[in-house]
Amino acid sequence: MAAVSQTWEWEFEHPPEAMWPLLADTARFNEAAKLPKHQITEIPQPDGSVHYFGAARMGPFDIKWQEKPVNWVSEQWFEHTRYFSSGPVKVLSAEFHVEPHKGGSRARYSMSIEPANLFGKLILGKMFSGTKATFTRMVAEAASFVSGQRTEPFPFAAPAISDEAKRRVDTMVAEIDASPNGHGLARKLADHILGAQEVDLWRVRPLALARVWNCPPRHAIEVCLQAVRAGLLQLRWDLLCPRCRVAKGWSGGLDRLPQGAHCSSCNIDYERDFSRNVEASFHPAPAVRALESGEYCMWGPMSVPHVKAQVLLQPGEMRELKATLPFGPYRYRTLEPGPEAEVDWQSGGMPELILEDGTVTAGAPAPAGALRLTNRAQRPLVAIVEDRSWVADALTADRVTALQTFRDLFSDDVLRPGDEVAVGRIALLFSDLKGSTALYQSIGDASAYHLVRDHFAFMAKVIREHEGAIVKTIGDAVMAAFVSPRQAVAAAIDIQRQIAAFNRESHVEDGASPPIVIKLGVHSGPTIAVTLNDRLDYFGSTVNMAARLQGQSEGRDIVLSPETAADVTVAPLLSGLSAARDEATLKGFDQPIRFVRLRP
Repeated sequence: MAAVSQTWEWEFEHPPEAMWPLLADTARFNEAAKLPKHQITEIPQPDGSVHYFGAARMGPFDIKWQEKPVNWVSEQWFEHTRYFSSGPVKVLSAEFHVEPHKGGSRARYSMSIEPANLFGKLILGKMFSGTKATFTRMVAEAASFVSGQRTEPFPFAAPAISDEAKRRVDTMVAEIDASPNGHGLARKLADHILGAQEVDLWRVRPLALARVWNCPPRHAIEVCLQAVRAGLLQLRWDLLCPRCRVAKGWSGGLDRLPQGAHCSSCNIDYERDFSRNVEASFHPAPAVRALESGEYCMWGPMSVPHVKAQVLLQPGEMRELKATLPFGPYRYRTLEPGPEAEVDWQSGGMPELILEDGTVTAGAPAPAGALRLTNRAQRPLVAIVEDRSWVADALTADRVTALQTFRDLFSDDVLRPGDEVAVGRIALLFSDLKGSTALYQSIGDASAYHLVRDHFAFMAKVIREHEGAIVKTIGDAVMAAFVSPRQAVAAAIDIQRQIAAFNRESHVEDGASPPIVIKLGVHSGPTIAVTLNDRLDYFGSTVNMAARLQGQSEGRDIVLSPETAADVTVAPLLSGLSAARDEATLKGFDQPIRFVRLRP
């Protein structure tokens, strides 16, 4: 039977980039439209590609189909096709386009249906009219949300909650608020868990919530961590595929974290890295809100928002597409397993993506506003342009384990003995007290012990404010970890600037005892995470360097490695500070080591 097509258009006051995140979020769209979830089967092929199959129950029909990967260019268009092996439809294709129009935008949705049988032909009119009515209503709701007239993109009836369950949640909220980690956000979090669409709860991301709530990221992370303790959320460690960013391995604790996983979608094996693909993932506790298994959409542009373009190319095909991608770091690859190419695009036209048998390369610049894709291989390939800044909303393990709140609440969540995990980069701060022996002699062991203990509390406060964590104390010394050099250096500067106030408040400047003088060293680099003395610790040359640099401190100063001082995020902190370069032979290092000495 011949296919029948229809097209509908809508106009909006808002530009394409404002409407795209809602209209291209096919999973959210399908859930709000009350379409049923479907189950997914992925079958790897001999050439490394993967075939995708879906199955769902729709009314009286058990429907099965093969799903072809969706093609799209971000903020421009998407298209997808399903080939059915059961049900009233043989082939269903859909295309969506959005473009600037009269100061706003115009969207066009086209649907083509080829019936599988007479019954399918008879219900075509109903299928088209139902789709038109649903889409017209939902695009109007999306426009209202973008205009600020709605608090949620689409109307959604959350599952009913019993009075007893409400009381339990209220108790949890009160417990979270009473802790140092509530920050007045507990009720917002509870309302989100109880009332949001499922697509927003499959992975609750604190960094995304922080943007919506307009609060510091640390506050959103800490309220989620406390919510796990209260029983509102569950914490899971996801091992994300480095290509599709979907969790293909996970565990409820670091001691059970798999060393690697296989992604059947990308047909690759991959390993774990705390900085790159191990994410702290939050989910509603089942007793609060249980989520059903299944998917609302197998493919969709907003399911993998880091993928800015995904386009099937036939052998020998070259396509030049309109695209409005911003400058920045990108990765060129294929949907099929194979090589990759990293691109740091900073000016001119975007480099051409060139696929050949066994290679992916970046070619000459395309014209401004265009994306040029070329397949010189001998088989069809799906070209992918991926934004490498995808980790913006991912709470990676290196970040959460370097927070004091995590170490306070989850001190027992450690790696299994003998296990080790790579950390691509961590910033370490080492401190020690200058003249501690004289301190103990001048005021006695008991008084010195209490003063040193208060000094630890002072250090912990400043370190926590800069999103760091005390890994351990060694005598009078502190080892602290931060996810970025900027945080570590900012904490070090504040420690030296605030220590005088600590001395005044501790009454050490009245002559009864010498003032506390702190020596500091900061270094950043790759390391490995291990469990040592029942705590999550770090091991490697980066740790040794940071400790040795602290040994070069004279007190009231900060000794930085040149790599840390040269970090682009650190440079603004050093403006106006006295900085001197020096070098010394450090224990454990063959050559003299250069460093930068700051005096805040």
